[in-house]
Amino acid sequence: MAKKAGAAGSEEPDGSAPDDEVAAPADDPNADVASMSYEQARDELVDLVARLENGSVGLEESMGLWQRGEALAAHCSTWLDHAEARITAEG
Repeated sequence: MAKKAGAAGSEEPDGSAPDDEVAAPADDPNADVASMSYEQARDELVDLVARLENGSVGLEESMGLWQRGEALAAHCSTWLDHAEARITAEG
């Protein structure tokens, strides 16, 4: 499992990415998402949504951005699910 560089509190206790993250194929343009911290993925997702909302990109680029957004959103959801599980387990 790939180590992630990022802010404290957004990783597993051993510093690794969440266990249910699956390694992406080498030709996947979104393979780098798996190594992002929650904050990195969230910030890129916010920027990506702004680009899509302002309508300045063409249809083909919009489709690629949408796919990347889906990968970023899924990654953020995984981090949040793991954080919730840790909080629930501690409480």
